[in-house]
Amino acid sequence: MHVPDGFINAPVSAVAGVVAAGAVAVSLRGARRELDERAAPLAGLVAAFIFAVQMLNFPVAAGTSGHLLGGALAAILVGPYTGVLCVSVVLLMQGILFADGGLTALGVNITVMAVVTSVVAYAVFRGLVKVLPKKRRSITVSAFVAALISVPAAAAAFTLVYAIGGTTDVPIGSVLTAMVGVHTLIGIGEAAITAATVGAVIAVRPDLVYGARGLTAPLKLRVNGELVDAPNAEPIPVPVAARSTRKLLLAGLGTSLLLAGVVSFYASADPDGLEKVAADKGIDAKVEDHAAADSPLADYGVEGLTNARIAGGLAGVIGVGVTVVAGTGIFWAVRKRRTGEGDAASPTSVPENA
Repeated sequence: MHVPDGFINAPVSAVAGVVAAGAVAVSLRGARRELDERAAPLAGLVAAFIFAVQMLNFPVAAGTSGHLLGGALAAILVGPYTGVLCVSVVLLMQGILFADGGLTALGVNITVMAVVTSVVAYAVFRGLVKVLPKKRRSITVSAFVAALISVPAAAAAFTLVYAIGGTTDVPIGSVLTAMVGVHTLIGIGEAAITAATVGAVIAVRPDLVYGARGLTAPLKLRVNGELVDAPNAEPIPVPVAARSTRKLLLAGLGTSLLLAGVVSFYASADPDGLEKVAADKGIDAKVEDHAAADSPLADYGVEGLTNARIAGGLAGVIGVGVTVVAGTGIFWAVRKRRTGEGDAASPTSVPENA
């Protein structure tokens, strides 16, 4: 759903840029509370993983593909504020280095793909977690539903922006129907990826999942054959799996490199949801060439390499490397400032096994 230059007029793009800058500023402040000793190392990896998985377009309908947006995944793993920053870092790297998503449309992309998805997904996720049984399975189910809803929400947000500042005169109702329809299908893929990833991290290190914090299993007593909550019982934290954070981070980085460097070659070549709707509805009539079209990594290739498999794989590896370095640097800087201000990390407990 990367919006290119020329879809949205200059005044609305500028306003979206201001909105995005404000959201990033708020997120930087909010992330200080989220980036403790557990989340800070993971956040840079989450950004790199999102970059890698976004290279894997999957088919959703005849002639249309979709890819992960990542807001739900990031918000659940490292917190909603940090989630906005993770996706924003990915969009910035993609726009500058790979000519993916217009530079004048960067504000629109951050607002739609980072802010809307993270906020909507985390709100839905927290609402579901409060009403579902306090078990690990509930976290995975909540993540699935939250991710599913976040994608058509982002599609609706784009349509609203286009209705205000679109550069072509097209029926907005038909655009909304097409955008939400195809992105609901894409949301199913987003939900599956998000639930699988969150479930995998919970299985290994449940203490690292931000969305699982504060969830506990109260002590139960059997009274007259029925289980009831023990009065005034202190929640019992579930033991953490005996694996180091370093091993998890290395495994995650290796997976990201494999996905971007090898698996991405087999991604669907069909246009994604926005590209397909834009072509069908005439939204792309005034699309502009990307300002970074001459980048040596434009279109996820490496200038000078004629072998498409090697060029694409190397570009993916470079993208993962740059994203993890940039993201980790930003998150550690935020974490350091938090530490300097003397904030205390919040206590954590996690749900029982389902």
